[in-house]
Amino acid sequence: MTADLSQIVKAYDVRGVVPDQWDESLAALFGAAFAEVTEAAAVVVGHDMRPSSPGLARAFARGAADRGADVTEIGLCSTDQLYYASGALDLPGAMFTASHNPARYNGIKMCRAGAAPVGQDTGLARIRELAERWLRQGAPEPVARPGTLRTRETLQEYAAHLRSLVDLTSIRPLKVVVDAGNGMGGHTVPSVFAGLPLTLVPMYFELDGTFPNHEANPLDPANLVDLRKRVPAEGADLGIAFDGDADRCFVVDENGDPVSPSAVTALVAARELARNGGQGTVIHNLITSRTVPEVVRENGGTPVRTRVGHSFIKAEMARTGAIFGGEHSAHYYFKDFWNADTGMLAALHVLAALGGQEGPLSALVARYDRYAGSGEINSTVADQTARLAAIRAAYEGRAGVTLDELDGLTVAGADWWFNVRPSNTEPLLRLNAEAKDEATMAKVRDEALAIIRG
Repeated sequence: MTADLSQIVKAYDVRGVVPDQWDESLAALFGAAFAEVTEAAAVVVGHDMRPSSPGLARAFARGAADRGADVTEIGLCSTDQLYYASGALDLPGAMFTASHNPARYNGIKMCRAGAAPVGQDTGLARIRELAERWLRQGAPEPVARPGTLRTRETLQEYAAHLRSLVDLTSIRPLKVVVDAGNGMGGHTVPSVFAGLPLTLVPMYFELDGTFPNHEANPLDPANLVDLRKRVPAEGADLGIAFDGDADRCFVVDENGDPVSPSAVTALVAARELARNGGQGTVIHNLITSRTVPEVVRENGGTPVRTRVGHSFIKAEMARTGAIFGGEHSAHYYFKDFWNADTGMLAALHVLAALGGQEGPLSALVARYDRYAGSGEINSTVADQTARLAAIRAAYEGRAGVTLDELDGLTVAGADWWFNVRPSNTEPLLRLNAEAKDEATMAKVRDEALAIIRG
């Protein structure tokens, strides 16, 4: 096919519309390039429930085998299950998924052995170069001794590994509603939760990559509506929603109210620090709540602040030997999971924390939700640089106000802060604000928006 790889090879993965932007012939070239760049004797490949996923994954596997790599196909899996396989088998891996994107999309998330991320600076640019060359010149001839393709089941191993990292054996019985959004959570949750003292109320567990009930993107409040109604209707203790490839989890309390991912980050950080004797580094990105570094310090740990984006989190995890990392987008990273992100493990921590005491989830997470936040607000602007300069000019020199440019521009006072980051792909500025109370937050948010949109 004729394809513009600049449109589908992103900063951290491959993603585009099938078959308009890419298809199985291009997937085979990506597989060949992946084998070439990683120089791996063997790789592991998995896929989600999208209609195009099995064919794309098999084409990728054949492409890798043609370059001499033995391929282990683990079939249907969540993204963190693929990371498990990459870590446990010590193999580079490729996961076919478009996460929360609509059904017509698909993509590839790639990693090196031990679930180490592959991004633009760590192999993805080279993979793109090879695929583009082969698109022009034709695919290379298979090597003299092509690799083999074999299947392997990893779901039970993955589930057992997660359960080994969180002790749920002595928790009180809990009733939990899980909205899988017709995504891979419907495949993994029954195995992970098996044998635990939980009454599971499943919602949309049928694997269906056309997403007939709602998009599998819990970051959009519209996709939490069904779960928020169902939890109090069932008299459940909490609700959990997963995105399409089940690597992110979102939590709602017994009243159906969403729990901030920053609060989940703080709660899990406290538990992981306790597991590690009250010592360790915890990574958080710069739009997580101030609660997170506060809780980390209160529990003996060292907080480290990073840019937004999983590649930055994972790089800092590796550099610092951190025990845990969290993002406000509900990605949670664990040293004991090869520094990779797994929403399922975060969900188990929430269940263990709730089940280990008698109070409701709303009271438990109140300790970890100390500030009022705006959520992310996007504004279309004609000139990102000029608007950021206008914000800097408005706040620079104000008494008690600090500015930093770790990622976009962060402006902070004693009891408030906001961050403005430019989108890399659209003419947008993204605002996140937080303050000690709702009134202060609204004032800070509105003043910043007035400058952004002025």
